[in-house]
Amino acid sequence: MLQRVDDIVNGFLNDLNDKKVLELYKEITSGKKLRAKLILKIAEQSDEAYVLAAIVEMIQVASLLHDDVIDDADTRRGKKSINALFGDKTAIMLGDILYSKAYYELTSLPEFVAKSISNAVTRLSIGELLDVELSKSFNKNRDRYFDMIDKKTASLIEASAESAAYLCGKDSKKFALYGKNLGLAFQIIDDILDITQDAKTLGKPALHDFKEGKATLPYIYLYDKLSKDDKVKLENLFKKDLTNEEKNWVITNMKQYGAIENSLELARDLAMEAIQSIKEYKNIELEKIIQDMIQREY
Repeated sequence: MLQRVDDIVNGFLNDLNDKKVLELYKEITSGKKLRAKLILKIAEQSDEAYVLAAIVEMIQVASLLHDDVIDDADTRRGKKSINALFGDKTAIMLGDILYSKAYYELTSLPEFVAKSISNAVTRLSIGELLDVELSKSFNKNRDRYFDMIDKKTASLIEASAESAAYLCGKDSKKFALYGKNLGLAFQIIDDILDITQDAKTLGKPALHDFKEGKATLPYIYLYDKLSKDDKVKLENLFKKDLTNEEKNWVITNMKQYGAIENSLELARDLAMEAIQSIKEYKNIELEKIIQDMIQREY
């Protein structure tokens, strides 16, 4: 199923008739293809669904190429990132090429789908900009956090589910809600794992997000529970290369005040709402995607 998606992407890139693009793309480590799987589970693997899955996969890869440059990330999924291997300019241009080709291929699909996906990419980019803004100081505001992850992470998943439903005549609004909640829950779980998992599992140091200027939901929950002095301490640790003692202080307090559990509970609530939104379709595989995502270890 996913091999066909890869084959279509490679076909799109072969159309460009540029060896360098193909060489660079081969250096990218393949991810879980959550969005592609989602599209194919909803639209029942039609030809249009495969094309949409390939387009969305290209868009997702492009966004990650740009994301790694913005974050100065040296690794992606435990391996050297494109910007680390070939430089920021190459990573940015490769991302631009993938975006542009994806938009070109998107014109072959129904107007509703083209508008949904292209609008999601605009929202994704605004979310990236919000993420950069939020990284400048410790964010204590839950609404700002959710606005950012809604745009940066959930928007493309939401549009993927909505578009897939449209292609096969299902209720696109219900599947859009499923996709949005899946995206929000996915990001919350990602943020939790950055704290709870070790460097070997993550492919990056634990608590790396906090050092990179990301005050994610568990940190916001923790901040709300801390004493005045400890609030100041947590803020002073923001964007700092933490010692083992400081890491232990953060993790111990996360456990003591239930910041991880509160975040996980919210992710579960979002997941249950997602399942309920499409319950009438009795799609066990879509329910499993949600359940596996909540239970994942990375």
